[in-house]
Amino acid sequence: MSDRPRIFDDIAGVAGGAFSALAGVREEIGAMVRARVDETLGSLNLVRRDEFEVVREVATRARLAQGEMENRIARLEERVSDLEASLTAPAPHHGG
Repeated sequence: MSDRPRIFDDIAGVAGGAFSALAGVREEIGAMVRARVDETLGSLNLVRRDEFEVVREVATRARLAQGEMENRIARLEERVSDLEASLTAPAPHHGG
């Protein structure tokens, strides 16, 4: 005969089953909540963090390229202005 009464084994079995069932319910509730949150976020047209980082990097590069292009245009305008000035300047007089 066993040292402990069978009732304790039955209680332990029921408790184990209950914990198992609760864990399953918890997982299912978690999955339902995640699905609902994803659905809600999707309807708000929010951007995921990784997508935001990519767009931010593209914008940063575009700003740098714009600055470079502005500098290049300024240098070209200066060259054009110098060329125009040299074309409209009176020719040096070679006296003789």
